[in-house]
Amino acid sequence: MTGTLYVVGLGPGNQKQITPEAMEAISAASHFFGYKPYVDRLDLRADQIAVPSDNREEIDRAKAALEMAAEGQTVAVVSGGDPGIFAMASAVCEAIDHGPEHWKTVDLRVVPGVTAMLALAAKVGAPLGADFCTISLSDNLKPWDLIEKRLRLAAEAEFAIAIYNPISKARPWQLGKAFNILREILPAGVPVIFGRAVGREDEEIVITNLEKAVPEQANMASTIIVGSRHVRGVERPDRRNLMYALRRVPESST
Repeated sequence: MTGTLYVVGLGPGNQKQITPEAMEAISAASHFFGYKPYVDRLDLRADQIAVPSDNREEIDRAKAALEMAAEGQTVAVVSGGDPGIFAMASAVCEAIDHGPEHWKTVDLRVVPGVTAMLALAAKVGAPLGADFCTISLSDNLKPWDLIEKRLRLAAEAEFAIAIYNPISKARPWQLGKAFNILREILPAGVPVIFGRAVGREDEEIVITNLEKAVPEQANMASTIIVGSRHVRGVERPDRRNLMYALRRVPESST
């Protein structure tokens, strides 16, 4: 006998941005595994059980959920944003890959969500409306020199860059280093958009440029979008500036 494991994205924090599919999965599950702040966002029924854990316990969390699902339960692993972007879907797949054979029989259903970069982009227009990439500055699971290489190559290719996990108490220097790397390659006037707690009551959005951007404008609740020469700003009276990526890039720009 086997059960179902939902891996659910809860969006960036605004309840309105939880998808109907995610709500159906939440209604169906009996147990909810996840990082405590995400589990705390759930309005569970009396017959549903929260199993919160620390932020760095992804694989153990995935294993516990898989074992319960393999026993016939319908359970959920919850993530903020989208579970497939720097979140729990990859941890669950990795656990299945290296785990016992019976975990492969679990009915795994990854439920997408609105990720933070999309929520932030929507607040300011369409800065990710053309080619872009996503880079996490966390070196917990990959070496910093690889992050530096990816930043340089992304800037040289003129992708807009959405930056996740920009800074923390344990990693206070990396965002400043990242900005310095990008300044070596990109024009000083390239837009930089800081979004903190996007969609929540304490939301804060700041639009500046690469020359003026400073790490102190971010924390771990922040997502940052660094534009390219092909991202434009439109000034509007009494409204936040509108940012958008050019849909057509002239050949002379390559």
